[in-house]
Amino acid sequence: MTVTDAARESVTAALEQGPVESHLNPAPSYDLEDHPVPTGREEVWRFTPLKRLRGILDGEASDATLTWDTTIPEGVTLSRITADEARDLGELGPNDRPAALAVARADGAVLLDVPADQVVAEPVVLRLTGESVDDLVWGRLLFRVGAHAEVTIVLVHTGSARYSAISSFLVGDGAKVNVLSLQDWDDDAVHLGRDAIRVGRDASVQHTSISFGGDLVRMHANVEYAGPGGSAELLGLYFADEGQHLEHRLFADHNAPKTRSHVVYKGALQGQGAHTVWIGNVLIRKVAEGIETYEENRNLVLTDGCQADSVPNLEIETGEIEGAGHASATARFDDEQLFYLRSRGVSEKEAQRLVVHGFFNDLIRKVGVPSIEERLLTTVEDELAKNVLKETSS
Repeated sequence: MTVTDAARESVTAALEQGPVESHLNPAPSYDLEDHPVPTGREEVWRFTPLKRLRGILDGEASDATLTWDTTIPEGVTLSRITADEARDLGELGPNDRPAALAVARADGAVLLDVPADQVVAEPVVLRLTGESVDDLVWGRLLFRVGAHAEVTIVLVHTGSARYSAISSFLVGDGAKVNVLSLQDWDDDAVHLGRDAIRVGRDASVQHTSISFGGDLVRMHANVEYAGPGGSAELLGLYFADEGQHLEHRLFADHNAPKTRSHVVYKGALQGQGAHTVWIGNVLIRKVAEGIETYEENRNLVLTDGCQADSVPNLEIETGEIEGAGHASATARFDDEQLFYLRSRGVSEKEAQRLVVHGFFNDLIRKVGVPSIEERLLTTVEDELAKNVLKETSS
């Protein structure tokens, strides 16, 4: 038996192990009875203010939709498919109640298809806009990227709605995919999203989740591997204002050997009642020898009255790995940085602005879409003007 055959057999065995046994990542199931209405006492729901979900967990049927405006480059197709077709194509099953409800209540699914070997030079852009927070909208999206294809996919959420969606990204062997999800909702919107990614053999995925708007936003990014050699970089950026709840949850399931995951999320908070939650979790199975993983979360508290919860986790079932680690920090402005800038004639207002931009800039420059990068720099400036810079100048 060759090394390649042995690796494939080990991956197949891992995938046949059944449901993922992780205390922070319930097993996937299409049966709503397997996803009871949470009480808030569950570990995976204890940080989320359930009353502010405004009926999403009740799962009422709805004909409401978001308005779609798309940029689809040549060679890429966008179509509607049935629920059965979505499952037949290998959709990743829902593992929490909002995702299961989205599957059950959505009218079929939307399929974005990138053929094998297709190199898409321009980004695929899906702009989804809500009309009113009174609208309850269910979304079911499937993104299929063929072997050795290259593509950037951008989802931009704006306007207002109560939106619950499940998205599956099926990335073929050797493919290279850059996914960006921007949550720039109006102040009253509620968004629950799950992005589930299966990374093919020797494929690479960069997934970036950015949250600025909305009353309550809770996003999942889940990664698993369809073969050895896959790599996933999970990036995130968020900025919470007064009263906002922004929650991001990550799960990397290393179910294949010689795979890699790298997580970096950064957030800032300002204003009374601003609350951010970051939960990172990595499961390293027995079969996942030779893997490398690292997860990091940094939070910058800009004013009093904020709360940042940050919980990194590692679940390790084998010691035969290249490396595994995590880091988490929450702090105010760095006094040394501010003193350095003030001592060189920089005003307090400008010094704070420079520190915040420096905190975010390295992540923003990794987005890989120049127009979005410029938009994010402008948004950070606008967020600062709401509170920190305004208070400093008053």
